[in-house]
Amino acid sequence: MLLSVNFPSWLKPEVIPGLPFLRWYGLMYIVAFGIAYLLYKRQIKERNFPMSADDLSSLFTWGIAGLLIGARVFATLVYETSDVYRREPWLIFWPFRNGHFTGLQGMSYHGGVIGGALGFIAYCVRKRFDAREIADMFAASIPLGYTFGRLGNFINGELYGRITASPIGMVFPEAKTYSASLPWMKEIAEKIGFPIPSPDAMLNLPRHPSQLYEAIIEGVVLWAIIWLIRNKKPFKGFTTGIYILGYGFFRFFIEYFREPDADLGYRFEIVKTDLPIALYHPLLSFSTGQIFCFAMIVVGVVWLIIAANLPNHEPIRVYEKEPPWGSGGKKLSTQDREANRKTRRTKRRKAGK
Repeated sequence: MLLSVNFPSWLKPEVIPGLPFLRWYGLMYIVAFGIAYLLYKRQIKERNFPMSADDLSSLFTWGIAGLLIGARVFATLVYETSDVYRREPWLIFWPFRNGHFTGLQGMSYHGGVIGGALGFIAYCVRKRFDAREIADMFAASIPLGYTFGRLGNFINGELYGRITASPIGMVFPEAKTYSASLPWMKEIAEKIGFPIPSPDAMLNLPRHPSQLYEAIIEGVVLWAIIWLIRNKKPFKGFTTGIYILGYGFFRFFIEYFREPDADLGYRFEIVKTDLPIALYHPLLSFSTGQIFCFAMIVVGVVWLIIAANLPNHEPIRVYEKEPPWGSGGKKLSTQDREANRKTRRTKRRKAGK
């Protein structure tokens, strides 16, 4: 009896087969941004946060632009082993290869976090928003959208996990094959009832669907935790720290189920091993993703300590609602109401100094 499932044959990277310009991966990014936008907008409404619709749109534009630039640049600098992008840097954002449309293949989550953070911080400085409050609302909005990014990886059949004999293993059609003559391959194939046509046949054995693990745990679970505590935070910047710390913690351990990039392997090994990376992930061997996630854990803890001791750190959960009329019952214009919001922001900023 075969204890695994096959990757759905009907699931293709293109939304419409034959149209490479329209891919599920790109569509998942749009869905992710849309969900984050709606969750952020809901927080503005429930807190009467003084931010206009134009400011909200501009904030997301700056953040998304920074995210895409950071994710792409980071991926080419850290995960690309060849020097093609160093020799021809204009190819980083060029979606064609050999005359064919390929899209921007390769995006780094950690680079996206850095780029997105720089983008929204720059906008906060420009518009004089409280960056801690903005970041806290982002922290409660982003994780659920991240779920769809990982679903895009799953549909592409990429970033799969290590070979496994567990019942939840999945055979990915593009995964690397190994010879049945290898003792460990033969052992696993026989254990799960995987057919071996010949002693030296190349086998594609089931793997952990690690993209789905990440979509559920780093996306849905982390979002649910932060969403439930968003209005109970003890100080401004708290949910930001929990997001950084939580994501780093969850993904660090999920990486043990995910196969490291074959051309990168383990970046840091306390105890050297000759075990195949497709099957084993020693406890004291760490992938590139784990190193960055460990850094996120440290940054998250340090930020929580700093944010708890910054001046004017008391959380402002609900603002006074801006009435649509002024003194004497005269209805205010949109411009006047925006001017009032800016005045209140200036007063709060001065009070916090």
